[in-house]
Amino acid sequence: MKEKRKSKRPTYYVERDGKIFARLCYTDSNGKRQQKWKLVETKTKAKELVDEWRQQIKGGTESFEHKGTVDEFLDRWLETEKTRIAEGHYEGCVGLLRLYVRPVLGSKKLSDLKPLHVQGMINGMVARGLSPRTVRYAHSILFRALKRAIRWRMIVSNPADDLELPKQVRREMQALTPEEAKAFLLGCKQDKYGLMFALALITGMRPEEYMGLQWSDIDFQRQALSIQRVVVWKRWKSEWYFCEPKTPRSRRTIPLPSGLVSKLLEWQEHQEEWSGKVKEKWQNYNLVFPSDIGTPLSPRNLQRRHFKPLLVKAGLPDIRLYDLRHSCATLLLAAGENPKVVSERLGHASIVLTLDTYSHVLPTMQKSATDRLESILELNN
Repeated sequence: MKEKRKSKRPTYYVERDGKIFARLCYTDSNGKRQQKWKLVETKTKAKELVDEWRQQIKGGTESFEHKGTVDEFLDRWLETEKTRIAEGHYEGCVGLLRLYVRPVLGSKKLSDLKPLHVQGMINGMVARGLSPRTVRYAHSILFRALKRAIRWRMIVSNPADDLELPKQVRREMQALTPEEAKAFLLGCKQDKYGLMFALALITGMRPEEYMGLQWSDIDFQRQALSIQRVVVWKRWKSEWYFCEPKTPRSRRTIPLPSGLVSKLLEWQEHQEEWSGKVKEKWQNYNLVFPSDIGTPLSPRNLQRRHFKPLLVKAGLPDIRLYDLRHSCATLLLAAGENPKVVSERLGHASIVLTLDTYSHVLPTMQKSATDRLESILELNN
């Protein structure tokens, strides 16, 4: 007589008091036997959950056993990032995480974070009317942080990967025409900070670069200035600080027209006289373009009280301070200047960035190149 074969009970669940519990036995990172239990609705859910747990264990029991929250992980990640990236970039990461990521995801366990949770955060940002650039930037920071969590064996996969992000809409670039640029320079003569605006247009410097410019950065004999630092404002704290330029190529030397050098010398004399008058309040940071008490200028106040009124008086289009940098590049490229030279002047990380940013100017350059080639090869004969 055949012995009746005993049926094997599934090991992925246990039934107690009419309830179903998903169960998994595993060996932890210390070599000890452990069990993980969770109440579920059905046996199918139990099997799916245990399969997921087993997949997590394949990535290492460290990730499986991690119980910290997203907030706790981000704190640890930021400690590491602070030593790796520029201070301005670091502060930007802190701010975006504080405003958009932590309030939504911070209290969740890192090991429980799913793509659906991150997608919900993204959808919420879009619903609030935030720009695609802000949404994508916040996502990229979170993605980079979670990528580090995988390397630290805290999670197995990246919950911020392969999500639906808002389409990046490139902001239409505005630049002054040669005639408008001349009118702008005439208008600069009537404003207190007109010399700074003129310097911005002529050099193509970033606002944070010329606002952080110090007198020691200007070589009057060589008629050139060097960019050594930038000034960064913490918007949410109304504080400022100096830090390294944006990229290694941002450290650069820019020649100055002799006329501009003369005006800078006059400005230096005027500043010395003014600081003597308000010496009790004066804070000497050796800035070329400081506030009335020697501290860095507030970009918001500068734009609202000086730059925008200057544009209105000169009858010019409503542009941003940063558009003076775009105007410099566009004017040079349209005049036939070598893109490599323009890239170096702007301090771009590569010439590819310059060509991509100012591709709208290239058709005119291509026409000029065709005309030159036609002349060289005498194609009309």
